[in-house]
Amino acid sequence: MGCIFCKIVNNEVPSNRVYEDDLVVAFDDIQPLAPVHTIVIPRKHYAGINDL
Repeated sequence: MGCIFCKIVNNEVPSNRVYEDDLVVAFDDIQPLAPVHTIVIPRKHYAGINDL
């Protein structure tokens, strides 16, 4: 897949991971909008929110 989140999951793009398990990866946002801004994404690629 060519999406940025898949690249983060596959370690093709660096990220500051704060948590990971078999289902999700959590990392600090590179442009935080709050003092703590963490993004949690599934390891599996989904095209849209309705596919979850």
